[in-house]
Amino acid sequence: MTQRLWAIIPAAGRGSRFASERPKQYMPLAGRTVIEHSASALLAEPQISAVLFALHPSDEQFSSLPLSHHPRVRAVVGGSERADSVEMALLTLRGEASDADWVLVHDAARPCLTSADLSALIQATLSQQRGGLLAAPIVDTVKRAGQANEVEETLDRSGLWRALTPQVFRYGELVSSLRYCREHRLTVTDEASAIEHCGGSVQLVAGSAANIKVTYPEDLALAEFYLQAQSREGVR
Repeated sequence: MTQRLWAIIPAAGRGSRFASERPKQYMPLAGRTVIEHSASALLAEPQISAVLFALHPSDEQFSSLPLSHHPRVRAVVGGSERADSVEMALLTLRGEASDADWVLVHDAARPCLTSADLSALIQATLSQQRGGLLAAPIVDTVKRAGQANEVEETLDRSGLWRALTPQVFRYGELVSSLRYCREHRLTVTDEASAIEHCGGSVQLVAGSAANIKVTYPEDLALAEFYLQAQSREGVR
C-alpha cells in the first residue's frame, strides 16, 4: 500500500508574546508574509499531497494571500491550542488519509525551513519507517534558574537538542496520541511530546539552527538575514 504524506500548519494562534495587533504569521518578511515563507518548502515538495492550514475562526487574512489559491492548499478551522488545531486538521482528513500515511506538522512562524532539511526528514522517515523531527544540538551553556532567577545549577548539555519543525508521524498514531493526551489532560508542547506520552518511538534528524521560530519582534530581522543568506546560496 502506498503511503501518502500530508502536511499541517497550525496557524490559529494570535501571538500574544509578539505584542502586535497583527498575528505574527501575517507580519511582512522579505517581500512576503511569515506564513508564506513557512509554507514555501512544503509546497515545493511534490511528495506532499496537501497542506492544511488550521486557522482561527475569525481569520480574515489568509484568504487574501496568493498561497490560499494553491491547488494543494486547504484551509480548516483550528482550535485554541496548537494540539487542538493539529487534531482538528487531522480529523478533516478522516476517510481520505489512512492510518499508515505520514503527517508532517510545521510551525506557521518558522519561515527559514530549507528544502534540503525537509528532504532529509522525509528520507529518514521513509527509510526508517519511524516518525521524528528536525532538531539541532544545544551548543550554549544551559542554566536552571530558581524562583528569584538565581542559578540553581548548570545542566550537562551533552545529548540535549532543540526541537524544531517539521515533525512527522503516522496519521493513525498521531490521531490516537493527541486524543489520549487531551482526554488525560497531558501537556502537549509539540507532536513529539504527544507520541512520547504514549510510549512511541521518536527519531531526531539533524536540521539547521537557522530554522528559527519567530516569537518576538526582533526575530524578524534575524529571519530576514537567514532568508537572504539562503537566497544567495541557492538553498531555498
